[in-house]
Amino acid sequence: MRILITGANGQLGKELTREAKQVSEVTALGKEMLDITNVSEVKETVNNIKPDIIVHSAAYTAVDNCEYEKKKAFEVNSLGTFNVAKAADHVGASIVYLSSDYIFSGEKTTPYIERDEPNPKNIYGMSKWLGEQLIQSSTSKFHIVRTSWLFGSGGENFVKTILKLAKQNKEIKVVNDQVGSPTYTKDLAGVIMQLIYKKFGIYHVSNMGCCTWYMFAKHILKQAGYDPGLIQPTTTQEFGARATRPAYSALGHESLQREGIPDPRGWQEAVNEFIREELNRD
Repeated sequence: MRILITGANGQLGKELTREAKQVSEVTALGKEMLDITNVSEVKETVNNIKPDIIVHSAAYTAVDNCEYEKKKAFEVNSLGTFNVAKAADHVGASIVYLSSDYIFSGEKTTPYIERDEPNPKNIYGMSKWLGEQLIQSSTSKFHIVRTSWLFGSGGENFVKTILKLAKQNKEIKVVNDQVGSPTYTKDLAGVIMQLIYKKFGIYHVSNMGCCTWYMFAKHILKQAGYDPGLIQPTTTQEFGARATRPAYSALGHESLQREGIPDPRGWQEAVNEFIREELNRD
């Protein structure tokens, strides 16, 4: 089985590459090696590799910057995805597309399930949702994987940022009115490798449980041996981010359960393992 991974230099792409190499022949391409917005380059690359599966994790994920760079957001997250999906269909490959909890409005108070209607509130969410629709219009052989609040060893993320700030021993203000599910790239990659053998469709994958960013940050500092009191709560409005975030975006895993894939472990346990690995790395 041949697997092509896009976005291979991102934190999820690196984890997917490690995971996939255990069972498959893997071609892992970062944006320097594959410009997904270039339709002819995508088609030629996929034709040459002739993968059985494309795991498409390449994306423009700077949520606030997407509000300023709308064209780039839609070129990469929507049209780039369309290019990859069409190329996959041309060679008969299936595609796994990484989507986001930000496709939802955040107006629910219970976990979003796969059947809930998307209603994104920011450009990033809109571009990822359009990517989903373009996948579904291009091929029937797809796994759309919506996930949330990613952290892992391969790139910058919330956990690493909080740990860096804690070293300065200064007060850190973190929003306490957005609720979601932190997700460890190692756990997500493991589930994706199970999903490729399962029924096509839409799946939600996140570590179990949910919290606010404030609760997340306090847990990080406690586990890393810093004073959790450094974390001070603030509101989304006071924080003043450019892009509107969903107030609630925890994900329910109905599709995973239907296919007999166990829910990933709780987010706290996943964070604890990641922090231990990071501290050992330092």
